Amino acid sequence: QVQLVESGGGLVQAGGSLRLSCTASGGAFSRYGMGWFRQAPGKEREIVAAISWTGTPTYYADSVKGRFTISRDNRKNTVYLQMNSLKPEDTAVYYCTQFAGSNWSSPKYWGQGTQVTVSS
Repeated sequence: QVQLVESGGGLVQAGGSLRLSCTASGGAFSRYGMGWFRQAPGKEREIVAAISWTGTPTYYADSVKGRFTISRDNRKNTVYLQMNSLKPEDTAVYYCTQFAGSNWSSPKYWGQGTQVTVSS
């Protein structure tokens, strides 16, 4: 059973930065695509970014392109989400996911989520 543990969330002012980390255990991390989703109050969970098993290609939602960067370190079983120029609308619980395949087909495992709050 794969376990995903996120860290790095918190409270930041608009325009600031945060880096989220997600460390996996219990599976073959380097073989699978990884991604980040988020869910704001009253809204559906949406994909933010994804990365293939080798690190390229990557995918970004239009709302975060140019501001967020996803990366991974397969030696550390960790995926990162660097978030810059944060906006109040980025406020949400951010979830790490491991996909069922080598890119971003179907999310299979989820972390517990980490809260990101951006104040105006």
